[in-house]
Amino acid sequence: MPAIDLTADDVTAVAIYVHSVLATARAQGAPPPGPPVSLNVLVGDAAAGEAYFNAKCGSCHSTAGDLQGIASRVPDPMQLQNLWVGGGRGGTAAGGRGVEPEDNGPPGRRTVTASVTPATGPPVRGRLDRIDDFTVTLILADGTRRTFRRVGDVPTIQINDPLAVHRTLLSTYTDSDMHNVTAFLMTVK
Repeated sequence: MPAIDLTADDVTAVAIYVHSVLATARAQGAPPPGPPVSLNVLVGDAAAGEAYFNAKCGSCHSTAGDLQGIASRVPDPMQLQNLWVGGGRGGTAAGGRGVEPEDNGPPGRRTVTASVTPATGPPVRGRLDRIDDFTVTLILADGTRRTFRRVGDVPTIQINDPLAVHRTLLSTYTDSDMHNVTAFLMTVK
């Protein structure tokens, strides 16, 4: 193939053309062209959602307690569904304030904590920062980090994860469960 001699102006023209094509292209995963599609996630059966809630969620949550007025605080059904399916993580509620603290943020009811009992010495308790097959790191009450080396079952580690039930349920939810519970929660004004 013969060599092609391009001038700086030719290269600039090609670059401008490529950029103009990319400017009109849609990103990977973007919805198809056309008018925006409005999804309605509020298609469930509120009575079935209430039954599911009472069976699976009612031992920890209450519509007269922690979830009182949830539909007023999170009026968008899609945002509410994302909030409860994620175990309390859903960005912000109306007004731009956070709904729930993140895992392992400032100490609170959703903080994952651990108690580490070394082979010798008293147990050490703190907020779980990291755990793998080789180490476990806690953030102590004074803000310092303490890392323990793990060898087999030593040290003994007990983890308290308030969202463990949510993580377990996440793999069992059906589409109907999610839509039904969302329909029920939208009635909790």
